[in-house]
Amino acid sequence: MEIKIQSIHFDATEKLQAFIEKKIAKLEKSFEDIQKVEVQLKVVKPATAQNKEVSLSVGVPGSTLFVEKTSDTFEESVDLCVDSMRAQLQKFKEKLRNH
Repeated sequence: MEIKIQSIHFDATEKLQAFIEKKIAKLEKSFEDIQKVEVQLKVVKPATAQNKEVSLSVGVPGSTLFVEKTSDTFEESVDLCVDSMRAQLQKFKEKLRNH
């Protein structure tokens, strides 16, 4: 599984990148056949709360699953994205099993 992290208009710290990679590695427990994961980190309107946006794009055979969340911290956004993506992967797996 290939993980690509993009931080837009700022530099992500090593700690943040390690956190993201650790969380995303857990997705493989839900679905083994993940080919690549793209994570985009964005600060929306720096002056406001709830301005850390994370979008997660997961490439699986024949499809790409996408989720985007915004919250106060990147860690919180990543957590929300990973939870949401886990649910999508479960559904995708069910669909594959039924075919």
